Amino acid sequence: MSKAAPPAGSRPPLASPGAGGDVRASRLYLLSRSNALNVGRRTLSVCALLVLDIAGLALGIYFALVIREALRGQGTILWGLLWREGPREWLDFVAPITILVFAQAGLYRQRDRRPGAGRILSSLIVVALVVLAFGLGTDYDFTTSGLIPTAVVTCAITIGLLRVAYDSMTLELMRAVGMRRRVVLVGEGEGLRRLRASLAAVRGGLGYEFVGAVATEGAGGLRRLGSREELPAVLERVRPDEIILAEAQLEERDVFDIVEQAHRQGIKVRLAPDTTEILVQRGEYVPVPGIPLFELRPPVLRGWEWALKRAFDVVVSALVAVLLLPVWLLIALAVKLDSRGPVLFVDRRIGVGEKEFGMLKFRTMVADALALQAELEDANEAEGALFKIKDDPRVTRVGRVLRRLSLDEFPQIVNVLKGEMSLVGPRPLPLRDYELLEEWHRARYAVLPGMTGLWQISGRSGLDFDDLVRLDFTYIENWSIWLDVTIIARTIPAVLTGRGAY
Repeated sequence: MSKAAPPAGSRPPLASPGAGGDVRASRLYLLSRSNALNVGRRTLSVCALLVLDIAGLALGIYFALVIREALRGQGTILWGLLWREGPREWLDFVAPITILVFAQAGLYRQRDRRPGAGRILSSLIVVALVVLAFGLGTDYDFTTSGLIPTAVVTCAITIGLLRVAYDSMTLELMRAVGMRRRVVLVGEGEGLRRLRASLAAVRGGLGYEFVGAVATEGAGGLRRLGSREELPAVLERVRPDEIILAEAQLEERDVFDIVEQAHRQGIKVRLAPDTTEILVQRGEYVPVPGIPLFELRPPVLRGWEWALKRAFDVVVSALVAVLLLPVWLLIALAVKLDSRGPVLFVDRRIGVGEKEFGMLKFRTMVADALALQAELEDANEAEGALFKIKDDPRVTRVGRVLRRLSLDEFPQIVNVLKGEMSLVGPRPLPLRDYELLEEWHRARYAVLPGMTGLWQISGRSGLDFDDLVRLDFTYIENWSIWLDVTIIARTIPAVLTGRGAY
């Protein structure tokens, strides 16, 4: 006997667990081969990170002890220094606390969700405070007051380096065996094309394999897999690792339906909001009876946030200026000997509040470079409000080296100390580029421009200007001092690999 058809408009029944059913309700999913492999990989990854963190902790404490013994003028320093009774007891005590603090900070999450160097440093500071509080509470006699802060720095370096090595090694291994994230895009036409271009331009992680697009009309150059109504069948057929939605092109109800259908089949869902949906304000929940409201605050740093960021900028900039003074002098000599003209170049840029200021750089072009730019407009390789030529004929020999390593940016330390710039923030644009901005772009001028930022560490060579502005908005919305530390730490390898110059 045939079953009666469900009433019109009713919700379709949940897929059976045996057919890749709802991950929230299916016990069989937990026992499936694909999920078992994922659990196995995650377990191995967490175990490896635990071992590396403990090893990094031991090395960091050892180096801190070595520094202390060296300052005391001790003779031979051996590895056994760490295994003396006092240091060994503290290592046994600190290791489990570090693991717990790291776990709470999300440092054992999946690769693409793990925080960076800033969170490692902040977590180690928390561990140091716990150790200090315990020591004071038990009347422990700290023989050297400087050992704890020294150990925080050395442990942050050793743990950070071990984690970077692990991430690089495992990433290369996954690439070698051909592992990629299989993704289906959902949207329409031009939005899909831009979304695909943005995803393809991101470097440094596991690459995407674009299986195709689910679209009613244009598929943005991708293979069209079907319409949105056919999404459940499409997902069942191609079994992607995740789907990414061009959210601006979808109705709210469509988004909920797509998420529900994907989750039933155990597939991750990610949203790519449109520019207008990335509000450059912070939403603060306001409890109003009957409806949830959010008060939108302007994206400016004020109060203690501004004081903390400014203090960080001044202290770090002053240290860098003093420590790198010999390098500055060598660069100045090289610039002077290479070509005629001043050592420093004052580049007129637009800063906070859309006010013009003079950004300092070591001169990397011939003296009349600005006058020659109009003749090179047709050779501009960038889109939107950017002027960029890969092999700019105006650049000098020394200038190419300085640009390759971003050493020409050093004098901007002076701009930071003057309060015209910050170490981290949206990159200031030249006057020519500023004139080409659209109105919504100008929200990036609510904060101080930076020497470095998300542009420099996000594989921006393949991104268009709108995507770069979205990165600025992301930084403004999610600012913290640890985000600044993370960006600075990631800028160094980005510069060395040629991705950080601008």
